[in-house]
Amino acid sequence: MSLYARLDRRLEAQAEGSGPIRGTLSLPRIGMIWLAANLVVTTLLTGTFFVPGVDFRTAFLMIVLGTAGGAIVLTSIGAMGTRTGLPTMALTRGAFGINGSFLPVAANVIILMGWSWVQAMLAGVTVDALVHSLTGFSNPILFSVLCQTLVVIMAIFGHEGIARLEPWFAVLMLVIIAWIFITAFTTFDLGDFQAVEPDPSYGMNAISVLDIVIATAISWTVLSADFNRLARTTKAGVIGSGVGYTLSTVTSMTLGLTAFVYIMLSDGTPDVFDPAVFVEHFGAPIAIVIFLSVMATNTMVVYGMVTSVVNAKAGSRLRFLPMALLLGGISIIGSTWLALLNQFTDFLVMIGAFFVPVFAIMIVDYYIIKRASYGRDILAARGGRHWYTGGVNWIAIAVWVLGAVMSYVWAYVWPLPVGATIPAFVLSFVVYLLAMLPDRARHAAEPSRHLADVDANEADRTAVENG
Repeated sequence: MSLYARLDRRLEAQAEGSGPIRGTLSLPRIGMIWLAANLVVTTLLTGTFFVPGVDFRTAFLMIVLGTAGGAIVLTSIGAMGTRTGLPTMALTRGAFGINGSFLPVAANVIILMGWSWVQAMLAGVTVDALVHSLTGFSNPILFSVLCQTLVVIMAIFGHEGIARLEPWFAVLMLVIIAWIFITAFTTFDLGDFQAVEPDPSYGMNAISVLDIVIATAISWTVLSADFNRLARTTKAGVIGSGVGYTLSTVTSMTLGLTAFVYIMLSDGTPDVFDPAVFVEHFGAPIAIVIFLSVMATNTMVVYGMVTSVVNAKAGSRLRFLPMALLLGGISIIGSTWLALLNQFTDFLVMIGAFFVPVFAIMIVDYYIIKRASYGRDILAARGGRHWYTGGVNWIAIAVWVLGAVMSYVWAYVWPLPVGATIPAFVLSFVVYLLAMLPDRARHAAEPSRHLADVDANEADRTAVENG
């Protein structure tokens, strides 16, 4: 038997194909996976945007508040994964319909692909800066491709491989990050950091910082159920992901914030995030953190893309390995598009516009309309409560469009003093709730049941009966 055939068989035996998974990971393991995943260069990069737009204390406070608020949405979606065994995009069938869920799945794959490109590029240009400082050789595209190739190799080994590697990445990164903080705060004291005067010309205020931080949480929620379904219990998933995500995001954004202000105090204000400047001031340690963070995070991103596709259609026969090779290959090719780095903040806004309404709709649908239970007909290819009209819940689609359009309008056309993310979430939540309350009244509550206990034939029979 070939290596490919053996790996393909092993992945299918681990339930890496379509369908629900019965979780086995403990609270500490889930926590370490989320801790490693968000100690990531893109989160670090986000932290460099805030000063001198606002002062150091305000930026740090908004990082903490925004991360805690975003974690509520992330863990709410993640708990749905633990309770059902389904990944995030498969869960969209509940609100959007068996066929209507293809729309958020497509948007998710496109956005995750963009994330994988951005992170591979940031790792590549950072490694390039380190190598250039040591040898004089420079080829950022080559290093971006090499970094993403390593990511794809790790993602191919599925969730068991990720569960083994992520804790080690987290421990090593935390040690190096602690050294960077010590270097920064022993060179300058906290008063020096706070003394940097805000510059209104940067167009930043406390609310816009909060909005960006919450958008970061939303960007990670697309993977929350993918990984929390691996938790042994809902408690392990909620606490593990909540604590792991919050600690890693606050740490990583504060690292970016601190490093950026440290460079300002040392040399003046850098115009943009430049890995070469960071490597110049902190040396190999920060390059190692950025490299390891991309290995940890992009592995989860590629895995999330693959699980989204193989679980997109109920009863799908798509296999994990060939899809991982296909999407992984595209992610490697895309990592050569370095110009995308110049559009990073716009990319974050696009994620918020697309997915803030989706998660508001999903939370209302599962916890209120369906009374915290998705029945076995969510696994059926057609029929049942999630069939709606031709497999599409047009109310969910309409609310999604409304929320996405208003998110864009409130961000760019008529900016609100409270930002765009929270208003778009509240609008989508309330409108979908009011529109779907009659559906709640028409159906009795179903007992909550993990869907790994339901086979496909049973799901199809139930869907026909409910049909």
